Amino acid sequence: MLKHKNIQVLFWFLLLSLFVFFVVNEVKWWMFVLVIFAWLSITIWGAFDIRSNYFVRTYCKSTTTEKEIALTFDDGPTPVTENILNILQQNNVKATFFCIGKQIEKHPDIFKRIILEGHLVGNHSYSHDRRMGFFSTKKVVQDIKKNDAVIQEFSGKKALFFRPPFGVTNPKIARAIVQSGHQVIGWNNRSLDAVITDERLILKRVTNKISPGGIILFHDTSIKTLNVLEQLLLSLQNKNYSVTPLDELLNLKAYED
Repeated sequence: MLKHKNIQVLFWFLLLSLFVFFVVNEVKWWMFVLVIFAWLSITIWGAFDIRSNYFVRTYCKSTTTEKEIALTFDDGPTPVTENILNILQQNNVKATFFCIGKQIEKHPDIFKRIILEGHLVGNHSYSHDRRMGFFSTKKVVQDIKKNDAVIQEFSGKKALFFRPPFGVTNPKIARAIVQSGHQVIGWNNRSLDAVITDERLILKRVTNKISPGGIILFHDTSIKTLNVLEQLLLSLQNKNYSVTPLDELLNLKAYED
């Protein structure tokens, strides 16, 4: 939370300075509005852009210069996940699946297949609640740990990677992550496959952003992602890129010993 704390200190200093000068009629009231607006803008940006590292340290890209990237999938497991796994198996590629606890409970066999085929799993919260940004620290911790328990029940592993739902962070979520002992994993290449309907646009968006050490974000929830994935793997091969497991790419442990 270093960036957040530094910005907080800076803005309090500016407000106090403005107040002093306001008392002696050296500044106008609208300057207070300007400072507050700037603070709100930065805070909102930091909350919604996980790459900013504003509230919590986030791994969004490796420092490697080698032509290697990592594939990640959010919001599963779902029936679509099986098709994703088939494509990955055919291409001898390992990915990371950030799983929702409720989805694991719905599809335990698919989740077990992810593990058995050598892919990594990470915590993507138990509920994936859209209101998580408004949860108390205690409630966020409870949600994360509940999914830890589900993952451990069906895999025997304690996942150390966590990806916040929707990529949203704030001071409460940051404190919860510290308490739960996870590493936050973001991305630098967002496919927007959950929003864009045109497969060609999704593929173009991803391929245009391919770079060494990149982390690509997909969702194993939609059929259109299957076609994009097949074409992407072919494109990566043509560009001499390899798909590397996330823990190797970032040199981090994916599971607790």
